[in-house]
Amino acid sequence: MLVSARLPLGAPGIYTLPERSAPRLSAQRMDVCAFVGVAPRGPAYVPLVDQSHADGAAMMREFARPRKRSVAVAVNSFDEYRRLYGTYEGPGFLPHAVASFFEQGGKRAYIVRIVHAQPPATPPLSAPDHLQKLALHRLDGLLAANRSLGFYARNEGSWGDGLQIELRFAARGLACRNEAGGLSLARNTQLCAGSLLRLWYAGADPELRWCRGLSQRRDADGPGSRWLIQFDAPLALTPERVEVIEASLMLRDAAGYRETHSQLGLTPAHPRYLADVLCNESELVWPHYDWAAAELLPASANCEALRGTAVLQTAGVDDYENIVIDDFFDTNWSAAEEQPGEGLCCLAQLSDLTQLLVPDLYLPAQWARQGSTAQADPASAGGVFASCVSVGQTVSTAAAPALLQKLVLDPRNSTELDEIIRRQQQIIDFCEQTHDLIALLDVPPGLSQQQAERWRARFDSAWAAAYHPWLLTPQGGSDTPRRIPPSATAAGLIARKELARGIAHGPANELAAEIVSFAESVPAQRAEVFHPLHLNCYRRECDGIYLIAARTLSQDPQWRQLSVRRLVLMLRRTLLQETQWAVFEPNGPKLWRDLQRAIENLLRQLFRLGAFAGATEAESFFVRLRHDTRNQDRGELIAEIGVAPAEPIEFILLSLRRSGDGTLSLEE
Repeated sequence: MLVSARLPLGAPGIYTLPERSAPRLSAQRMDVCAFVGVAPRGPAYVPLVDQSHADGAAMMREFARPRKRSVAVAVNSFDEYRRLYGTYEGPGFLPHAVASFFEQGGKRAYIVRIVHAQPPATPPLSAPDHLQKLALHRLDGLLAANRSLGFYARNEGSWGDGLQIELRFAARGLACRNEAGGLSLARNTQLCAGSLLRLWYAGADPELRWCRGLSQRRDADGPGSRWLIQFDAPLALTPERVEVIEASLMLRDAAGYRETHSQLGLTPAHPRYLADVLCNESELVWPHYDWAAAELLPASANCEALRGTAVLQTAGVDDYENIVIDDFFDTNWSAAEEQPGEGLCCLAQLSDLTQLLVPDLYLPAQWARQGSTAQADPASAGGVFASCVSVGQTVSTAAAPALLQKLVLDPRNSTELDEIIRRQQQIIDFCEQTHDLIALLDVPPGLSQQQAERWRARFDSAWAAAYHPWLLTPQGGSDTPRRIPPSATAAGLIARKELARGIAHGPANELAAEIVSFAESVPAQRAEVFHPLHLNCYRRECDGIYLIAARTLSQDPQWRQLSVRRLVLMLRRTLLQETQWAVFEPNGPKLWRDLQRAIENLLRQLFRLGAFAGATEAESFFVRLRHDTRNQDRGELIAEIGVAPAEPIEFILLSLRRSGDGTLSLEE
């Protein structure tokens, strides 16, 4: 017989709360990768919107408003990337790297478009400087007083020249009733303040009037009430028919992406004012600041006959030639800042991001000239069928000679190789400062064995991994293969392995899809020589090209495996994000018991997945809570968590500290 559960009763209206189970900890995903590089289009100089800065048309009217030059945008497919950032028409490696990531099995990526930084503007401002690089289209002849409507492309670049912008008007009937004092509507009628109304009169031309508001009036024929329309001036005549005039804007770019914004109002008082909707919803255009707060009255009351298409007035500017390495970083930003910085520093504080790639950090000089060739090995094979590659075929260069020249470096030159190392070290420094990202680097192409060993000796970090050699892929529907950095393919393989088998398994021994050959000559024994140096190599096998290693650039043996770095980072991220509830709990036995049980359950799940080296739980992990009197007096609770990853076997100690001021920190 089932026994019914009943809450124990106390005083009238007082009940004892049931026992609350401790929150469970769930392992955070670690497959998300960020790509920082040059694209022909994409978000840049986005106006800041926060509690102090309103959204809508004010984003264009306030010239002194802060703008984010670099913005991280999440995409879940290459089609989504292509819609926002374009495809292979740009000069850098970014689109090829992102495409390879998704081809290998990646599911989510953050994209940061790098544009040249504008010097700080000094007031008074006539307009933000970055608007000069945006394509400007003008639409004339549709509004009264010969007002012109200007539309800026959403971001800089010549892509905006191909925008097609068409504005139309439409009318819908409005059921009104003539009353003393004006026109009234039923309570359920869809009309809002700021609407443009067309009034038809018997034997007279129609006129356009603004609805300035609605006031409630009791219905003389019943117990209910109606809305009374408030006009800017009393009506001279009684209309026999009333219509609402609404605008619709059709947008299309050269790639075929379309936007349609309908039921738009023509005055700022309208909740769907044209300028507000474009600022908040469009991915293609901004409204020009000269009309972003204006009432837009059609040139004729016969609005349906008014239809116009905007004409390009000022072409967009790509400005590739001015991009420099400083545009990728923010020297004024530090990890102590509350807000993210510019360049790749805008990636700080993204809680679901793990890997970081900068495919356009430099362009190899030997591939930045026209007529460069690569001898494709006819014995090469990729993971899937692809177009045949001819021996001696010219390989597509990722950068034309006239573009991105300030990023071209020759790795074979010792001085320029030092500059490449300096740039890569800056990426590692950012990852080490944030303690939240792992940099995936590329061994510079064209290095001899001795040069490669010298390059490797300059790095010692558990927050970075390096890959070799550069690869060829038939991306873009062309018979000519394209060079891509090997780290991009590795990022996709890392994501594929985690999504298929979990973070406990090292991201190595994976077949690379859509890779047809190596982009540089590789000696037969190069992988065997590079492996002890912790350089992750691709190797040609009978059925394709495999990534055969997953090591970091750390000289410390306990951090040599990339799987260990990722596992500990996942634990760090999970503990910091999902134990915040402990901050508000009394520092007593119940908190100690709940916290220990939650952490042990998480570690037990990882043990069963094979993430640890021990044969038993006791050999694989431990959780010790330090809650002695001295710590309690300071309001602290310290949880020491030891784990023995599958490689190496030694315990790695984590210390989770809850301080007296209510903050959580974790030390390795």
